[in-house]
Amino acid sequence: MEGIGKSLMAADHKTNYHESGEGAPLFLLHGSGPGVSGWTNWSKTIGQFDDKWRVIVPDIAGFGFTEFKEDSKYNIKLWVHHLIGIMDALGIEKASFVGNSFGGALAIGLALFDPSRVDKLILLGTPAGEFVQTPGLRGAWTYEPSVENMRSLLELFPYDKSFITDELVKSRYEASAREGAQEALRKLLPKPKDDGVTMVRGFPDTSLVNIQAPTLVVHGREDNVVPPECGLLLAKTIPNADLYLFGQCGHWVQTEQSEKFVSIVRQFLEA
Repeated sequence: MEGIGKSLMAADHKTNYHESGEGAPLFLLHGSGPGVSGWTNWSKTIGQFDDKWRVIVPDIAGFGFTEFKEDSKYNIKLWVHHLIGIMDALGIEKASFVGNSFGGALAIGLALFDPSRVDKLILLGTPAGEFVQTPGLRGAWTYEPSVENMRSLLELFPYDKSFITDELVKSRYEASAREGAQEALRKLLPKPKDDGVTMVRGFPDTSLVNIQAPTLVVHGREDNVVPPECGLLLAKTIPNADLYLFGQCGHWVQTEQSEKFVSIVRQFLEA
């Protein structure tokens, strides 16, 4: 099945991952949402970096084709522990991390809990501070698996809807329809309130100010999943951070603005 790669054990989870290239280790960390996996987020990006870096694309515990355990408490501590376990299993002491949305929050968690493991951070559409739950995040929780529902949900993500291909919808739907997949996802996202607003909380500025790693913050101006204000907060608070805001771009920066994205990330990593 598309998306299934190599396998290793980390944090007591049988872990699916993809690996390509040689050089300094570079992790590409996926976001959250129905049918998400490392492959769906990054399959078209791996080849843009594996000429110079050892690119690793894992499915984090509870997502994609990595094991989900009913009795595990999925939170940032477990996910960081899982990521460190993946690094240890692959013999990697220190790496740079490109994190998309949830993956960015995970990269921040690692940079705070064990800064010795982090070289550089690239944070795409990453939540931070506190904000009102967006239509995209609400839709991810309420989603019921069907091709039509998946297409409707994905239309909330990019600025240019032409990026939502039949192939993408089919791939994401099939992954989301696996037994227990949506129930697992609902344990990872805030449940929308029936009345009133639902707040989403990322790392606060009091934590972000402690990040030591050089950081590139990348955000789409028209992001309807994680508001651009989160990117601004990250760039204002992380001591050694730069911000690149893409116009006419939603939540999928690496796909919607692929050429520019690859160029600025390579420049940042090579500096």
